Amino acid sequence: MSEPQGSEGTTQRLPVIEKAEPELGQSASAAAFEPRPALDGEDGKTHRFWSARRVPAAVVATLLLVVAGAFLYDIAAVRANQSAMFWRRELARQLAERPLDDTWVLVGAGVAAALGLWLILLAATPGLRDVLPMRRTHSDVRAGLHRGAAATVLRDRAMEVSGVQSVRVRMRRRRADVRAVSHFRGLDDVRADLDDVLADAIRALGLSRRPALSVHVRRPGRKG
Repeated sequence: MSEPQGSEGTTQRLPVIEKAEPELGQSASAAAFEPRPALDGEDGKTHRFWSARRVPAAVVATLLLVVAGAFLYDIAAVRANQSAMFWRRELARQLAERPLDDTWVLVGAGVAAALGLWLILLAATPGLRDVLPMRRTHSDVRAGLHRGAAATVLRDRAMEVSGVQSVRVRMRRRRADVRAVSHFRGLDDVRADLDDVLADAIRALGLSRRPALSVHVRRPGRKG
């Protein structure tokens, strides 16, 4: 836990021009934050984890099985000298009579095209956006860290900073947004300590691509 500047055992600052402390409701942000230098293996070409897509695959397989089974059963019934089912006769009649510019034909084509594009998107994208790839120390081992776990680590480290009352962390793939409330000490001092502590915490996570850090510190709101 960092201590306030000017405590015993430290050198007293020279009388220079001081920055006015933000009033109640204002905040201090890390606009001029400079990240730590990258470690070996960071910011490398580590690909994201691919999702198995079990739920979409199960839904598509079930629908195809039901539709194909219904058509095969009806075709087998017709081959056995039985009449075709009503739904297939009606479907054939509608497809033969309705023009291509009919509203329902256009709606059905739009739905089919949207479903097709959705399946192509699922097949071409890795998914698992909540899992952040970690730096590989062995060529045959891959590890990932859940974004929620990373946010919890950053929040716990931020709560260790003197003057921090509460912290909210939103961990994204490329950036960590930290919003803290400080009930004492200068906002700029608290933000500077948070910059240092959270930069070390992000580096200790061992991610292959360290997210950018955005820190905002404000005073608690007025009660009543």
